[in-house]
Amino acid sequence: MDKLTLLLKSKQILFHTQDLALLWGIENRHNLRITISRYIKKGILKPIQKGLYSTVLVDDLDKFQLGMSLIHKFCYVSLGSIFEIYGVINQKVYSVNFISSVSKKIEFDNKLFVYRQIDPQFLLNTEGITLENGIYKASLERAVADSDYFKLNTYFDSPDLINWNRVAEIKTIIGY
Repeated sequence: MDKLTLLLKSKQILFHTQDLALLWGIENRHNLRITISRYIKKGILKPIQKGLYSTVLVDDLDKFQLGMSLIHKFCYVSLGSIFEIYGVINQKVYSVNFISSVSKKIEFDNKLFVYRQIDPQFLLNTEGITLENGIYKASLERAVADSDYFKLNTYFDSPDLINWNRVAEIKTIIGY
C-alpha cells in the first residue's frame, strides 16, 4: 500500500513526526523529512507546529483533540471546559483546560490551552474519565473533584446538576 493510501485510510487526522514514521515504515530521518515536505507541498499534510501535522485545516480540528496533540503527553479535558459543557457555569470559558503531568500554557490559533500539573498517581487514575472519539474527558463529578484538588473555589451557577455523593466517592477512590 502506498504512503498516501495509508495516510488517508488512517482514522487519525493529527500526526506527530514519529506517528508518520511508524505509519509509513520509514526509519531514516532524512527520508522521513523529505516525504513529509513533499506531502506538505502537495497540500495533503498541513503543518500545525514543528513535528505536528494534520490532514485537515486547523479551523476544522476539534479544540480538545488539538490540545491533546499540542502537548504530546497524556492529558484529559477537565475543569472549566467540562463545567461549560455540562452547563454548571454560565460564563464563557475562553481557555481549553486539561489536567496533565506538566504545567503549561500554549497559545495557538487564538486559543489558550491551559495544562495543570497533577501528581502521576492521580493523573493515571481513570476514575471518572472517559474516552470519547479519541479524547479523554473528565465526568462532571471528576472535574469538580479536580477543582477541589487545585483549590480553585469555583462558583457553580447550577450546583444541583452535580452529584455531590459521586464527587466524594471519586475523591476517595483517587485519594485527593
